[in-house]
Amino acid sequence: VQLQASGGGLVQAGGSLRLSCAASGINFKLNTMGWYRQAPGSERDLVATITSSGGTTYAESVQGRFTISRDNVKRTVYLQMNSLTPDDTAVYYCNVRLNRNFWGRGTQVTVSS
Repeated sequence: VQLQASGGGLVQAGGSLRLSCAASGINFKLNTMGWYRQAPGSERDLVATITSSGGTTYAESVQGRFTISRDNVKRTVYLQMNSLTPDDTAVYYCNVRLNRNFWGRGTQVTVSS
């Protein structure tokens, strides 16, 4: 299983970023995919998930600002992040849970005030 995340960077508060995660080694269309984030000194927290049928869940802190989506042909899951604040600064990880959790390498998102 490989999860390759990309799209992070430095953005000013109020700005937007789109993260992508390309998956291989799994039957992508059958699996729930997720995005998590980990800020320095904090635990890794759930940001959003999307099921095989397109059902989504969001952390309360990102509800209404972030949108998770998937492209089963491209085997890619996306996280559109709008109205970013400095509290969104973290390393963002792509996730799939099979017999255990699999994680991508992570992509840094830094939001300046």
